[in-house]
Amino acid sequence: MNKSETKNELETQKQELIAALKACGAIRYGNFTLASGKKSKYYIDIKKASTDPKTLKLIARQAAFRIKQMDVNIVAGVELGGVPLATAASIETELPLLIVRKAIKDYGTKSRFVGDIEPEDRLVMLEDVTTSGGSVRNAIEVVRETGASVKYVISVVDREEGAAENLKEVDVELVPLVSASDLLK
Repeated sequence: MNKSETKNELETQKQELIAALKACGAIRYGNFTLASGKKSKYYIDIKKASTDPKTLKLIARQAAFRIKQMDVNIVAGVELGGVPLATAASIETELPLLIVRKAIKDYGTKSRFVGDIEPEDRLVMLEDVTTSGGSVRNAIEVVRETGASVKYVISVVDREEGAAENLKEVDVELVPLVSASDLLK
């Protein structure tokens, strides 16, 4: 695909995803407190989307389209929201999956990871919604402690509230499938 065809394909994908998110009820209006602590008049519930097979499949295909253009060998997701997204993208790309736990379990392997990770690995992380990027940035730091690298985060929806800038500070590119401003038009 040339650049023009790729741009057209990305725009088509964005419109398909917006329609799917609206159709599955992932966008809600009211008064909400986000994980970042910020207050919002709208909430994007990607868990509604990731439990709807058709929407999850669409997200996986769109993420895979972007992943195939990246130099990565593992698809990762942070528990809980990133896990079904990363799993679906792993199936679609046939790349191994890594799950990053938010905390070490005090039983079993006592690892922060489910899946294999080596110092030479290059990961893309999937995130449901990015606001400030704080939770995924914490996961990136944990991954980098192993020697592995993370250069990309694919977010289903970027709320456009600082995540791209905060991730850029740690040399990570945010790749949103759709932005909040597009979604709320």
